[in-house]
Amino acid sequence: MSNFVDYVKIHCKSGHGGAGSAHLRREKYIPKGGPDGGDGGRGGHIIMRGNGNEWTLLPLRYTRHVKAERGENGGKNQLTGAFGADVYIDVPVGTIAKNEEGEIIGEILEDGQEIILMHGGKGGLGNEHFKSSTNQTPRYAQPGLPGEEGYIVFELKILADVGLVGFPNAGKSTLLSAVSAAKPKIADYAFTTLTPNLGIVDYRNYKSFVMADIPGIIEGAAEGKGLGHRFLRHIERNSILLFLIPADSEDHFQEFKILENELKEYNPELLDKDFIISISKSDLLDDELKKEIAAEFPENKQPLFFSGVTGEGLVELKDAIWKQLHG
Repeated sequence: MSNFVDYVKIHCKSGHGGAGSAHLRREKYIPKGGPDGGDGGRGGHIIMRGNGNEWTLLPLRYTRHVKAERGENGGKNQLTGAFGADVYIDVPVGTIAKNEEGEIIGEILEDGQEIILMHGGKGGLGNEHFKSSTNQTPRYAQPGLPGEEGYIVFELKILADVGLVGFPNAGKSTLLSAVSAAKPKIADYAFTTLTPNLGIVDYRNYKSFVMADIPGIIEGAAEGKGLGHRFLRHIERNSILLFLIPADSEDHFQEFKILENELKEYNPELLDKDFIISISKSDLLDDELKKEIAAEFPENKQPLFFSGVTGEGLVELKDAIWKQLHG
């Protein structure tokens, strides 16, 4: 089984509020003690918390139910009951939580960020709150309110500086393995990559950026074909996009246009991102063929040539990426 999980659905229930106390003072030397009951404690919250050390929802894969503690009942001497313990669900940065209707509850964008998914029930009021001139010894208190309950859907969208976009076998995994310490599976058949891979790319003067190898797009992916929406959503969270067109493609510019159209069909805002076009596997080309391929593209969309196998053009490619990220 893959160790990358990007979708989890969990049943959650926050804590019930504690009941208020209806205690009456009965000390020996206080003949008219009156109401003395404290309020009930709040039920525990269900809280989503960002964890920069996590990169997958795998730890939640087999979590079916999450339940927070009930608040304690109020006590005598107007003591408020203890709050129920909150339950924290640690998720990677880039995780979105939705309710059963698909509405977004919150989004984790940084390590340590906390979002309350379900509020604990409010504690009941003690009888101290109900005394009046006409009812000086109320013998009743308010019960606590129930907590919230329902299913929460967690979706992870990878946060990376550069997202690799291309058809299967475009050379994305080879590039990632060549410029980072990531070791993605590489083979000469379609959809070798079934889960996104992340790699930290070292740059000049001890600088670095994060590159994400997104599973290959096929024509019609925006309609759910192939891996479809499951991985197209990861492309949304990348700062820039690097299109990879293999050197052995029959029509390089047309392949780029198909990829561009799939992104547009899925989310038109993706085309507002900065992008770089590249021709992978350029070790298969001589200088004359490179000129012919470059001529297929408009002047403002000229591709960069590189080979993840021989290392040709990788320095220039990293320079172009860094310039786009920090230009």
